Amino acid sequence: MTTNAPISFEFFPTKTEAGHEKLLATAQTLAAASPEFFSVTYGAGGSTRDGTRRTVLQLDGDVNVPTAPHLSCVGDSRDDLRALINDYRANGIKRIVALRGDLPSGMGHASGELRYANELVEFIRAETGDHFTIEVAAYPESHPQAPNFETDLQNFIRKARAGADSAITQYFFNADCYFHFVDRVRQAGLDIPIIPGIMPITNYTKLARFSDACGAEIPRWIRKQLEAYGDDSDSISAFGTEVISQLCERLLDGGAPGLHFYTLNQAEPCLAVLRNLHSGR
Repeated sequence: MTTNAPISFEFFPTKTEAGHEKLLATAQTLAAASPEFFSVTYGAGGSTRDGTRRTVLQLDGDVNVPTAPHLSCVGDSRDDLRALINDYRANGIKRIVALRGDLPSGMGHASGELRYANELVEFIRAETGDHFTIEVAAYPESHPQAPNFETDLQNFIRKARAGADSAITQYFFNADCYFHFVDRVRQAGLDIPIIPGIMPITNYTKLARFSDACGAEIPRWIRKQLEAYGDDSDSISAFGTEVISQLCERLLDGGAPGLHFYTLNQAEPCLAVLRNLHSGR
């Protein structure tokens, strides 16, 4: 099994100074795993713009791991996006995760001069050429707002062809959906790397809420086992580590080009999985 595949870690900007300091400490811990890059999320409608920028520049500069800001186009003008992109370029940032972005509460449809991720990718390329490595999102189980899988697949192909270098998937727990998605993308003639997004399992209530919102299916056997553990956090953690380790093993054995961990600003759940992968078991 491949154990030296590239890995990356995602963080979210915090609302408090104490949370920010904890995030930086977590990032320092995960930096020891030699990630290819970090990424930092961008709230609905750019609601965390300043926090995202601050976190990106600190992780890139102080923690010394190349860091990619998430950038969404919902609600932003071309001038706003241009200023932010140029600011990141001037500060030495070389990677961007380009997204349509979540709609702010109460917004029924996308607003702004750019409405879709493919338009944002095209805009970044037009403004900056090949300066940035551009990641886009992929949804092996289909985007929750897509009318069907085929439509969502075409949306992905469109933004990949707009100039993306690689893709990071929404998290999932069924490896077959990932391999099916990759096969369909390859059948369309695209060889873009598609990196599985990995969500460690540490808290069933939060996981269920996230999954319902983003359309990630929790297999019944996993859901039922987590329910059975109730508030036994140690059992949930041990079970979750084993489930995710097996998922990662299968993905890497099947040819996945790397792993992107959704850390939820925690180091240990990710490190526990990585220890299993490196141990060869």
